[in-house]
Amino acid sequence: MQVHRSAHARNFTVLPNAVLQDRRLSFAARGLLADLLSRPERWREDARQIADSSTNSRAAVRKALKELIEAGYYRVDTVRLPDGTIRSEAHVYDTPQIPGLEEAKKLLEAVKPQVEPSVPRPASGAADSGDAGVPVVKNLIQEPSLPARGDGEGCPAAPPARRPRPKGGRAVASLADLDDGPLRAAALALYRVLKDQPRLRLGEAEVIELAPLVVRWLAVGCGPAELAAALLPGLPETIHSPARVVRERLERKMPPALEPQEEPAPRAHECAKCRAPMQRSGLCRPCAGLPEPVLTIGGGAACTAAGVARVRAAMRSAGGDAGAIAAA
Repeated sequence: MQVHRSAHARNFTVLPNAVLQDRRLSFAARGLLADLLSRPERWREDARQIADSSTNSRAAVRKALKELIEAGYYRVDTVRLPDGTIRSEAHVYDTPQIPGLEEAKKLLEAVKPQVEPSVPRPASGAADSGDAGVPVVKNLIQEPSLPARGDGEGCPAAPPARRPRPKGGRAVASLADLDDGPLRAAALALYRVLKDQPRLRLGEAEVIELAPLVVRWLAVGCGPAELAAALLPGLPETIHSPARVVRERLERKMPPALEPQEEPAPRAHECAKCRAPMQRSGLCRPCAGLPEPVLTIGGGAACTAAGVARVRAAMRSAGGDAGAIAAA
């Protein structure tokens, strides 16, 4: 005989082989027991409902239940509720329960004979060494025996390994111990980025430990937005060491350092003919045959009056030309 079994991920029942191979029960009783054991807790169904929902008759179902009761797989108890209501509760077992086993145990405990002591009158004890009147003195020279290392019972667990302290003093474990500087700003920036992500919840000491890496991010012009884009996307469902994940991402995605850019030197131009310094390339005004510009400085009211007169004359001439054009 070849047995073919398939793997099940849900909706299956595990039964011991002794139940399904119990030759004291008929195949109908074993099938009914397997059906009852596959039901959820607090399932309510009597023999009539079982028979009506199957191909067996009510007599066959009652006979199978009787076999299960006699074999110890099925039991019905009558329970009285606090309000006086009486109801029946059915109990199904995957191993046979011997009827009356608890009552038999109580009866045996009640009739169990009392064992008399082997020494009715104990004598006074004697010291292991020396006379009875000499007290035992502790050996101060003998070294105590240390417990053996191992995983056996009775051996004390090894103390947890302590984190080595950095050189120069104890480790800083609080933001209050940091001065107002780039390290404190980096720790606060990292805390703000990770505070809303429960899978990357870090302690204060871990944030301070990772702050030097964040300082390097801030030094190249990155801010909280760049840190969040580097640390938060693509996280696994289960994270056993958030600090290790954050450190690995900070180191692996570290942006390159910005190289200092030199300001371009102002370009100096010379005249192509006389080599005089100029603001642009070409020929200067004397070499090009152009007169030097005359700068009018001062003049006061005379210059202003002359300018106003020229403006009025230009406006009148423009108005006369417009009138002539309109008349034509």
